[in-house]
Amino acid sequence: MENLLLAIFLTLAIATVINIILKKFGISHIIGYIFTGTIISYTFGFNGLNIYSLELIGEFGIVFLMFTIGLELSLSKIKKMKDILLTNGLLQVLFSVFVIFLLSFFLFKLDFNTSLIVSLAFSLSSTAIVLTYLKNSKDILTPYGQKSMGILIFQDLAVIPILLLISFLSNSDLSPVEVLVQTTISAVLVLAFMFTVGEKIVDALLRFSAKTQIEELFLGSVFSIVLGASLLAHSVGFTYSLGAFIAGMIIADTKFNVKVESDIASYKDLLLGVFFFGVGTKIDVLYFVQNIHIVFFIFVLAMLFKALVIYAIIRRHSDKNTSAKTALALAQIGEFSFAIFALAGAQKLISQDMASFLILVSVISMILTPFILSNIYKLSSYFEKEFYESDVITPIGRKNHVIVTGFSTLGRRVAAELQARSADFIVISDNLKHVQLARKLGYMAYFGHLNKLPVLESLAVEESKAIIITMHSEPNIRLISEAILGYFKEAKIIIKVDSAQEKKSMKDLSELEFVDASYEISNLLVKHALEK
Repeated sequence: MENLLLAIFLTLAIATVINIILKKFGISHIIGYIFTGTIISYTFGFNGLNIYSLELIGEFGIVFLMFTIGLELSLSKIKKMKDILLTNGLLQVLFSVFVIFLLSFFLFKLDFNTSLIVSLAFSLSSTAIVLTYLKNSKDILTPYGQKSMGILIFQDLAVIPILLLISFLSNSDLSPVEVLVQTTISAVLVLAFMFTVGEKIVDALLRFSAKTQIEELFLGSVFSIVLGASLLAHSVGFTYSLGAFIAGMIIADTKFNVKVESDIASYKDLLLGVFFFGVGTKIDVLYFVQNIHIVFFIFVLAMLFKALVIYAIIRRHSDKNTSAKTALALAQIGEFSFAIFALAGAQKLISQDMASFLILVSVISMILTPFILSNIYKLSSYFEKEFYESDVITPIGRKNHVIVTGFSTLGRRVAAELQARSADFIVISDNLKHVQLARKLGYMAYFGHLNKLPVLESLAVEESKAIIITMHSEPNIRLISEAILGYFKEAKIIIKVDSAQEKKSMKDLSELEFVDASYEISNLLVKHALEK
């Protein structure tokens, strides 16, 4: 018991210290969790062992991630995305498997079964890393974000037949037709149940728990729905995450979808942290050091050919830039490869040494993915630049201009007033739809995040007359303000506050200029009341 508590303490302490350090360099916290897993595994001597309980807990990080994705994808949205989801997803998996199989079988002289298993696993990308980044950066609203999400969802669905295929390869008594028929029947029964009886149960459970106005009961209902749907899907041979995804789609059509997503956000992130910690425990440092050249060669080769396949598929109907970003985002090998290699190893389809080597290649690709995603705009700019590529905007070369941050209702009114006064201004927003609307209205607008150094430099913040922050989220206001002041201490930043309490909470940022909305409105109300 004491050793367990010590392990938990050291895990939390090391993860916290590593992530604080990585944060200063702008490196994803995912890397911190993976490194922590590696350090702890060697510290306590369980590197290479099968930590089933830890992996099971971590897997539910993926479950809750897929649930939140389902919350944003109602059936109507799925119908609109059918080309991205089905056509692009199917082509990506099929052609990736085909190309990687040829490389494995003819170039590396692997046997048929091993080549097939490698190609199937390497065709899948990391849902956990890519979708987490897309959601946090809000790039999920961009064209490449939508295409990436569609392909990732299809890949998660493709895991089911892939695992069934591996089971078939290990047992010559199974008939492919029987496997296909049983899988189809199971899928139809699960979908029919969840979108009929299940939908009524979900709606009733959420409605009654919400009426109690007891938060823990509502949260308990959500967890019951997610876990119940996951277990139902798993009981008939599908993945846990598929059941959670369908449950999210059902709730997406209810009035509770926004509340549900906000309530489980912290739990999802914690479970994802456990998942990446588990990934770190799979790293055999000594084996990696001894075979670093082979590991990196296979990793680069697999990612290169996979990226070329994705680029070619997306390029059919998209520009070079969107195609390049989608290819870069999905070139890595995903977390479901662990399940495929583990099952193949257990069924003696590949050797344990081969399974360990392939898992290491997958882990390395996942470690490097956050670095690629963080610089995806710069990397894709070598192919083609677009107006919403704020990280690679050619410096605007302006002086005494006003920068309007955000383009919701307040941002639009500010922009309209600035235009009426013939003021020189630009708009920056992290919502692509708002940027497109601003462009349509004739404003110079960019998609991006003003807390990023390349954006601050490109928009010439140090030469601006003022920066007006029209956003309502206090954390975002603080994040942007601190980034601007860290870049240029003399910047004139103007923000709106709705109360004295809100102003007081940001008193440490003394350089800001506050406009008290309640004070200004009260003056206008009195002015109108006293007018004759």
